[in-house]
Amino acid sequence: MSDRVENGKVATDKPENAKPENGKAETDKTGKNAPKFDWVTERSSCSLPKVFKTLRLQVEEDVKSRNALRPDNSPYEFSVTEDTGDFTVLLKAKDLRQSVIFSLTEHAISVRDDKSNPMFDVSLTFTDEGKCRLNVNNQPRELWQVRRMALEELFFRGY
Repeated sequence: MSDRVENGKVATDKPENAKPENGKAETDKTGKNAPKFDWVTERSSCSLPKVFKTLRLQVEEDVKSRNALRPDNSPYEFSVTEDTGDFTVLLKAKDLRQSVIFSLTEHAISVRDDKSNPMFDVSLTFTDEGKCRLNVNNQPRELWQVRRMALEELFFRGY
């Protein structure tokens, strides 16, 4: 068995259920059992359907925020529509309808414009640090960055 440093504390390679010689469970300096990283639960939450749902909820909040910034009697409005496996952010104006479509596919979240031209795909990685990371064009991204990449032009193009 060997010792190593994790999060500033010394950890040993003892089996988790091993008891010390005195027969009592090991505790950290605060007297509480040290938390065990639940990688299974964390990995389960790093799935495309779960991230897609979170993305949709955050996009809905973005749409509410953007609509709240419109001047009174604005001739345009943003909305979100949902269909099986995708959702759409729609800009409606007098003579204009444009949108961005987010689709859940088998291996990615696909983002397209209203002419079905691909804008980008979002893939997921569960890192060795136990974090769920979004990737666009092999670059790590946060959810807000993905939303900005998809919606900035639609939200702020001349309005």
